[in-house]
Order: sequence, then C-alpha cells, then structure tokens
Amino acid sequence: MDPRKIGFIGTGTITDAMVRGLLTNPAAVSRVTVSPRNAKIARQLADDFAEVSIAADNQAVIDASDMVVLAVRPQIAQDVVSGLTFRKGQSVLSVIAATDCKTLLGWIGVDVHLVQAIPLPFVADREGVTAVFPPDAHVAALFSVLGTAVECETKEEYDLLAAASSLMSTVLGIMDVSAAWLEERGLAKGKGRAYIASLFASLSQTALRSDTVALKELSSEFATKGGLNEQVLSDFHKNGGRDALILALDGVLARIKGA
Repeated sequence: MDPRKIGFIGTGTITDAMVRGLLTNPAAVSRVTVSPRNAKIARQLADDFAEVSIAADNQAVIDASDMVVLAVRPQIAQDVVSGLTFRKGQSVLSVIAATDCKTLLGWIGVDVHLVQAIPLPFVADREGVTAVFPPDAHVAALFSVLGTAVECETKEEYDLLAAASSLMSTVLGIMDVSAAWLEERGLAKGKGRAYIASLFASLSQTALRSDTVALKELSSEFATKGGLNEQVLSDFHKNGGRDALILALDGVLARIKGA
C-alpha cells in the first residue's frame, strides 16, 4: 500500500518531527490526521500545514488513514491500542519503543500489516537515519524522504540499532562537558559550544565519507603517536570509559529485549 493518507496516534515529539519532515515542500503525503492527545502540538501542526487535520479521537485517526502510526509511550501503549478497532490488512507503523510485533499484534487483535521503525528527531529536517523492521518497500521509501532508511533483516539487527539510538543524549552530554570545561577555564561563553559542535560534526562527516575504513583505524589516524589525542583516548580507556559505555549499551539492549 502506498500510504498517502497517514494518521498519528500520539502527538509528541516524534510525531511532530515526522509530520514536519513529511510535509516539507514537496510534501510526501497528501493528508495527515493527528490525534488530539497533545492539543498544543496538534494545533500547531494544523496551523502550520493545510494537510493536517485534528481528529476527534484515536478511532477517528484510524478510520481516516491508509497508514496508522502508533506513537505513544510504551507505558500506556496497551491501554491505548487495545481499545481501538483496526481494519483487516490496514498498514500500521509502530514507533513505540521496546515493544515487539507479537505483543502489538496481540493488542491490535486483527491481522494488520505491521512494521516497526525508530525515527529520530532529525527526521523533521529530512536528515534522520531510521531503522525499519521487517523490510518494507513503502515504509523504507517514506523514511528515505526523511533521510536514510536502514531495513533490518532480523529482529536482532533491529534491537541492536534501537540500543545504538540511545547514545544521543550521551554524545550531547560529552559535548556539554567539553564545552563547559572550555568556558570554565576562560574561553568566552558560546565559543566552546560552537567549536565542539563543529568538531563533532566534522568527525561524523569523516566517518560517513570513509565508510570503507574501520572506525578503529580512523581513530588511530587521529591519535598521533605521543600526541594529545592518543593521551585522551588512553586516559578514557584506563579510567573505564570504554567499559562504562559497553555496560550501558548491554543494559539498554537487555531492556529492549525484555530481559
């Protein structure tokens, strides 16, 4: 199914980002229906885009849509989804974290075409990378408009990328600590953030452009023997940085898998 009419159950940050990305000119869909759950976000989207309408309730979202996007918090997902009636064969896209297809289908209670995805806030600017499972041509095409779609062949691949997506706050936290350190030691306010943000952006671009070179090798290229980068990397490892990161990723992966 080519989903030109999309409905969103749940009107939070990710819904806002997806709708803005999809309706950026040229629009990728013809009509978007949003639930009234978050009245402020729903109203702002309707004000900003003529294609957006606010449904009376969640059931009205389903009835008006070719594809329904489930974008509610996992803590309330069962209560929300179980009370709704979907059409047999309807296309359903779940962006609910840490909730597998089998569980979702049990709540839905009818045979729908269900795909999962992990859109990140960057899709608002059509710059996001989104994991999709199982592979689906229409969903992948949708997220290709919003940046890059990565179709996962197995649930294990999808869970691993879900765990990797949890690094966003940590990376920004590292940037914050670094920028604050610069300013606390005399750099003019704002300069530290500008420098660190550009530094990290350049490193990301280097990794993307050099995708045939192992990241460890790239790291070594920046760590001149006896140099400052080598010193920081060595101290990071010696003080438990690497072990702490792996432990954190293992922990979030266990949570995703329901362990």
